[in-house]
Formats: sequence, C-alpha cells, structure tokens
Amino acid sequence: MLQSYEAIIENGQVKWLGSEPKISKARVIVTILSDAEPQKLRRNPPDSIAGKGKTLGDLVSSMVEEQDWECLK
Repeated sequence: MLQSYEAIIENGQVKWLGSEPKISKARVIVTILSDAEPQKLRRNPPDSIAGKGKTLGDLVSSMVEEQDWECLK
C-alpha cells in the first residue's frame, strides 16, 4: 500500500512536517514541489463547481428548541 508523508529536504537531510513513517528501510519516489512554504500554498476550487453549493439550513439558528432553553441554564 502506498502512503504519503510530507517533508522538507534541507542540505540533503529530511525533516518531517507531520508524523514520521515507522520504517527502517523503504524504496521511495520523491516529487519536488515549488520552493514556497507548504503552509502558504492556497488551493482554489475548479471553475466547474462555481455556484453549485447549497446551504441546507440556517447557519445561525439554535439546534435546541426555544422552549428547552430554560433547562439548559
């Protein structure tokens, strides 16, 4: 099974950004990304999904009925 781990290579040394794999030896494939900091990369959704989102309920209303508020105090 393939697993992905995020890391930075500095001067030939690997610095893990998340959890370090628990292996002593493995064959790896390395993909080099841009020099930008990983935290600063911004993902944008494709234009094909623009305007297709729906709000299924009121985002600011209470989940508890108003008559039950007294018992929550």
